[in-house]
Amino acid sequence: MTANTADQSKSLHGWFHQARVERTMQALEKNGFSALFEADGKSAAKRMLAEIPAGATVGIGGSITLDQIGFLRELNKRDVRVVNPKEPGKEKQHFELSRQLFACDFFISGTNAVTEEGHLYNVDATGNRVGPMFFGPAKTIIACGVNKIVKDMAEARSRVWNIAAPMNARRKGKKTPCAETGFCSDCNAPDRICNIAVELVRKPRKSDILIVFIGEVFGL
Repeated sequence: MTANTADQSKSLHGWFHQARVERTMQALEKNGFSALFEADGKSAAKRMLAEIPAGATVGIGGSITLDQIGFLRELNKRDVRVVNPKEPGKEKQHFELSRQLFACDFFISGTNAVTEEGHLYNVDATGNRVGPMFFGPAKTIIACGVNKIVKDMAEARSRVWNIAAPMNARRKGKKTPCAETGFCSDCNAPDRICNIAVELVRKPRKSDILIVFIGEVFGL
């Protein structure tokens, strides 16, 4: 492949992502959500932090993306109260901290999938991540790498159950069939992490939800 061909391929790939992100953002806004785009993780983290004023209470949902883009590290430097049930050393407080998420000023999380139809799809084990996304906090901000965009809900379900969930189960050391095989078998294992599936079709009442797309691959 020549240099010119490589540059053209890279440009075409960028155009594909840009067009897909624009379609998805327009669909989300039509469904009542807010959406914006940042080119990279650092810019996305900076933009998300700009939404949060000093003194706010900020709840955190489990998200690899937030860690990868440096958001959590920068947030902890701010004059805010952070409620993070998954923070190391807070294992005994996990349940009580999870309940507090619903009363936070801001809830920050990643997402499993966003469709080009403007729908969000998430799967959870206990609900302490998906619940505060749409009820309780004054504002929810969701970070989403372009790799999480899918065509429709059928593709969202396929992506989550057959790619993201098995990888997460394996990452967390769960004793589930999918952690071994790499694909879902709809198990009854005690360690199962896919107990709740939530599809946000339109912005729920009493909610304020912003999706921040990032022009790079993040999360699972």
